[in-house]
Amino acid sequence: MKILLFGKSGQVGWELQRSLAPLGELIALDSDSKEQCGDFTHLDRIAETVRSISPDVIVNAAAYTAVDKAESEPELVRTINALAPGVLAREARRLDSWLIHYSTDYVFDGSGSTPWLETDSTRPLNVYGSTKLAGEEAIRVAGCRHLIFRTSWVYSARGGNFARTMLRLAGERDHLTVINDQIGAPTGADLLADITSHAIRTVLQRAELSGLYHLSAAGETSWHGYACLILDLARRCGVKLKATGENVTPVQTSAFPSPARRPLNSRLDTCKLRAAFDLNLPLWQTGVTRMLTEILEERS
Repeated sequence: MKILLFGKSGQVGWELQRSLAPLGELIALDSDSKEQCGDFTHLDRIAETVRSISPDVIVNAAAYTAVDKAESEPELVRTINALAPGVLAREARRLDSWLIHYSTDYVFDGSGSTPWLETDSTRPLNVYGSTKLAGEEAIRVAGCRHLIFRTSWVYSARGGNFARTMLRLAGERDHLTVINDQIGAPTGADLLADITSHAIRTVLQRAELSGLYHLSAAGETSWHGYACLILDLARRCGVKLKATGENVTPVQTSAFPSPARRPLNSRLDTCKLRAAFDLNLPLWQTGVTRMLTEILEERS
């Protein structure tokens, strides 16, 4: 089997290189790749790349994810998040290949307090969410065999992330202020990658599972709860911090104005995914604890 991965250098793409490698021949590209085009601003060349490689599976982990910056350059965001996935889907249909694509809880408006179902009405609040929804729709219209995974609050130990920011700030300040009215489930890039690999193996035998799924870690928390867990775990590991979980004040989103509106309710119902692929999703604390352990080992 030949697998073509776009976005290899991102958080999810980096983990996918590990999880997909055992499945077959893996060709991994990003926007700086030389021999083949992985730059989603060049749509014709992306189509040519897919045709020349002729993969059995296309995995798209490339996206424009700078949510606030997206408000000021909507056409670029639309090209990367909406038009490019449409190109991949049309080429997948022509080749009779599978397309694996990642979307976001930002397709919803964040109202209510119950987890979102795949069948719930969408209403994005910002450019990022609107373009990711358009990408989903372009894939469905193309009619290729596909898996779209909507996820939320993605993190990894590699590169910058919320945990590193909290540790840095807690080392500098006696008191922190963190939002507590946005609710979701921090979801590890490694979890996304492992489930993707499992799902690919499954759908190659059961094509009827093609479709849209919600994928996030189990449980829920706020950014405030997330921060408190990180700082408390770090303290128990012997990290010297000025601020601990007890010194983190919860505030509403309105305390931190930003160009892009954020949904307050990012809970995703994962029943469909767990039933279709016979999965158990770990609690968000499990992955965050593992990620934090990796970060602290780097610092020691």
